[in-house]
Amino acid sequence: MHATHSYHSVRIVARVIDVIIGIVVLALGVRLLLRFFGASPAAPFVAWIYGITDGLLRPFANMFPPAPLNGYVLEFSTIIAMIVYAILGWLIIRLLSLVIGSLFPPHDHTRVP
Repeated sequence: MHATHSYHSVRIVARVIDVIIGIVVLALGVRLLLRFFGASPAAPFVAWIYGITDGLLRPFANMFPPAPLNGYVLEFSTIIAMIVYAILGWLIIRLLSLVIGSLFPPHDHTRVP
């Protein structure tokens, strides 16, 4: 019974991590689109998105300069950040599953004791 409870707790934690990473990647994706189309940073929504994503992009700052494309701007650092955060989220969930899975192997209900 304890192993089942722990398994469900791990699934909940993994789901929470998945949702958080999804929100981070979504926010970065919105930023990418806003920058691409040249949205005004003076607009409250744009300023809010830039404000919450600036900290997420700090580790990737100055990795690549923004690339102007016929009046549009492509932020390669944002794309790299989206990929890295998605991979980190997947790795955390995978490691959590492996560690907890090794502590609590699944029960074989077909065997008779």
